[in-house]
Amino acid sequence: MDKYVTGAVIRKLRENKKMTQEELAGKVFVSSKAVSKWETGQGFPDVSLIEPLAKALDISVIELLSGEDIRNLNRSSNMTKGRFYVCPVCGNVISTTGETVVSCCGITLPPLEPEDCDTEHEIRIEKVEDEYYVTVSHPMTKDHHISFLAAVSDHGIQLVKLYPEGNAEARFRIDCIRKMYAYCNRHGLFMVKM
Repeated sequence: MDKYVTGAVIRKLRENKKMTQEELAGKVFVSSKAVSKWETGQGFPDVSLIEPLAKALDISVIELLSGEDIRNLNRSSNMTKGRFYVCPVCGNVISTTGETVVSCCGITLPPLEPEDCDTEHEIRIEKVEDEYYVTVSHPMTKDHHISFLAAVSDHGIQLVKLYPEGNAEARFRIDCIRKMYAYCNRHGLFMVKM
């Protein structure tokens, strides 16, 4: 329970908003004594107060529960600094343009860390007219397969979801692509720079 809405995070966010304990207490309808207990670690907010507390502190519930204040400082949204997340429960693929807290199926997802391609996960790229034809020579069984291929350009992401027993191949528009990714459900994310 050491990560459950830590008092240090509540205090830091309250002070950043230049709020007193009394002002925060008024926004979530508790006493200033309760806020003081939360901030000193002598108590925790009731579960019913989590959403109003997050709103009063201008933070998401996920950030509040994780004990982290994450702000996307990448205001220019440089697509090549984006991150990918994959839910281990449903297989959902989520991409972001910067650091964030992502949750799916009740799980906070860690960002995938891309590795350089190896022989088993080599991303082959062939130019065909105005497209890149991308393939990965890899098993495509239910237990071991390439789950998606993605092309990241200066101004967008092209993502193709793949399925077991299909082919690990996709076509992408040639559009200032800087990085190509392949995600193996067993070994993680692989990348090649263009």
